[in-house]
Amino acid sequence: MASDIKTVERLETAFKTEIAGYRFYSEAAATVADEKGRNIFAHLAKEELEHIKVVHGISETARSGKAWVAFDDAIRVGGTLDSGSLPIYPGQDALVERLKKNQTDLNALRIGMEIEEAATEFYSMMLKDATTPGEKVILTKLLEMEKGHLKILRWESESLMRTGFWAGQIEYSVEKELD
Repeated sequence: MASDIKTVERLETAFKTEIAGYRFYSEAAATVADEKGRNIFAHLAKEELEHIKVVHGISETARSGKAWVAFDDAIRVGGTLDSGSLPIYPGQDALVERLKKNQTDLNALRIGMEIEEAATEFYSMMLKDATTPGEKVILTKLLEMEKGHLKILRWESESLMRTGFWAGQIEYSVEKELD
């Protein structure tokens, strides 16, 4: 899987998607009213930057036809990237534009959940196609991190909306959520 064109294209898609997520979370951290929300979005932005480094590191090795490097090695290979050196794509990021049109905490959470749901589906698809143990380990780690982000955002949404309970009984709980 490491050297085929389809995988390299998927890694390029993942790279661009992680950048969009990083930009969105950075903007959300500067936009939302709630201090706890700002901290959560800042934390997610930091983790997305790590994902960018990993995906960049894997892309570099896959593009050269080599086997995927381990997660920590991928961070080192991609480690030259920081928030100031990310590629600039023409036009505005659609996620940030959506947030600017409706700058509420709840809208930021909804967009964040959409990002993480899409990332979970994407990495699940890649994991299903993975052929080597190294690929499976890295994709599983990325997938679990994205699932963790989704759970955090769901908790915050539940807290913000004060939902999850009906007539004193828990109706929805992320803790009891099945993967």
